[in-house]
Amino acid sequence: MNLVLHSKRLTLTPFDAADVDLAIEMFTDPDVLKFAGGVVEEDEIRREMSNWTKRGGNGCIGIWCISNRSSGEKFGSIALLPMPVEEDDTDFSLVTPGQIPDGDVEIGYFLKRSAWGKGYATEAGRRLLRMAFEESRLTEVVATFEGGNVASRNVLKKIGFADRGLTRCYGEDGPNYRITRDEWSGLQHSA
Repeated sequence: MNLVLHSKRLTLTPFDAADVDLAIEMFTDPDVLKFAGGVVEEDEIRREMSNWTKRGGNGCIGIWCISNRSSGEKFGSIALLPMPVEEDDTDFSLVTPGQIPDGDVEIGYFLKRSAWGKGYATEAGRRLLRMAFEESRLTEVVATFEGGNVASRNVLKKIGFADRGLTRCYGEDGPNYRITRDEWSGLQHSA
């Protein structure tokens, strides 16, 4: 499976140690983390990079760096990772080579502020779902967001996710958005 993914404007590459600069820029910005628990200290970001570069399920589980296809400028990250239920963060011990984790796999994304409002999250999300449903064994992808995060909800709707009420995630009840392989396939045929 080729893990370098391309769309019209973007390249998605597996997150690696060289992306620490992007992680620091995003995760120390209070606006970027407004709906995701607040800023992270730079030393903690550096410690977490070893988790953030793990890959599972023959590479389809993990984090990708979103960058400009022409210039290479880094815009953000997008991931397919195990959805925490009672924990408040991803359990990276579940991200293991060759295995799809039990339980739900969620899509998530962060963009640095200068990349907001340009459709990059939508474009990257569509491309990652294409890989998930055409090249991996995933049959469903889930998502959640903080209730006030209207932008994230709008991205999910644009890429085909349906509101399924509430689900237990991140130690609380939160929005339950889902898309199955069959639903995604139907959207491709109607486009």
